[in-house]
Formats: sequence, C-alpha cells, structure tokens
Amino acid sequence: MVEVGEKAPDFKAKDHEGRDVRLADFKGKKVVLYFYPKDFTTGCTKESCDFRDRSGEFKDTVILGVSSDTVASHEDFRHKYNLPFRLLSDPEQEMQKKYGVWGEKAMYGKTYMGTVRSTYLIGPDGKVAKAWAKVRVDGHVDEVLEAAKGLG
Repeated sequence: MVEVGEKAPDFKAKDHEGRDVRLADFKGKKVVLYFYPKDFTTGCTKESCDFRDRSGEFKDTVILGVSSDTVASHEDFRHKYNLPFRLLSDPEQEMQKKYGVWGEKAMYGKTYMGTVRSTYLIGPDGKVAKAWAKVRVDGHVDEVLEAAKGLG
C-alpha cells in the first residue's frame, strides 16, 4: 500500500459515464478513494450505500469508488442504488496495483488474485493522509468521515 505522507499516485480511469478521470482533476480538494471487489455483491453494495448515506457530511471531499468492473456495470450499480458519486472502472487493475490493493486473497481454501478492500484519504496537498487496508465494512465510513473532518 501507499504509505501515509507519500504523494498519492496519479491515475487515469473511466468513470461510470465513460469520462476520463485523473487524480489531478481534484487538486486542492480532499479525496476519498475506496477500492472494492465487485459491483452488486453484498459487502460492496453495503459499503457503497454507506458512503451514499453519509455523502452529504463529507464537506469539500470528493468520493470515488474503484473496482475492476466495466463502465456499464458501474452505471447500472450507481443507478440501482442512487449513488451520488463517481465510480471508476479499472479492468486492468492499473490503479489497484499503483495503490497496492491488488493482491492474493483466499476463499474456501482457494487462493486467487483480487481487490483487497481498502480506502485512502488524500489531502488537498495530494498526499495520503490516511489509509485503511483490509477494510471491514461495518463502521468503516464513520472512520473515514472522522478522518476527513479532521483534515481541515
């Protein structure tokens, strides 16, 4: 993972409408970058809806969700759950590798490569202010919100 205090890696990805998005687009703003495994799965839906439900409290903060899903899947997911923030498509895992969240996972005794649920809070200076690895969904948005509020 990218360490707290390091410059957050820039990226270029397509959002749910197929528009190019770069981290540099948000220079001078706080950014929550949350990486999740897959649209429409139980934990990912809960996490995204938790961010949706608290999004109004994230003052002066951009929220971006990232997964390997397609632009079309993100559009459907965003529409179905009325998500008010952008979802970024990273099908080649370029962003996930830059941020160190693409890694080995295990389920039912099998190991495979996948997205490790993780979140970064990036300050207006473009540096990582806080990072959460191997996130547990319950209560996570509360932690991110507190950190964002404390980041001036």
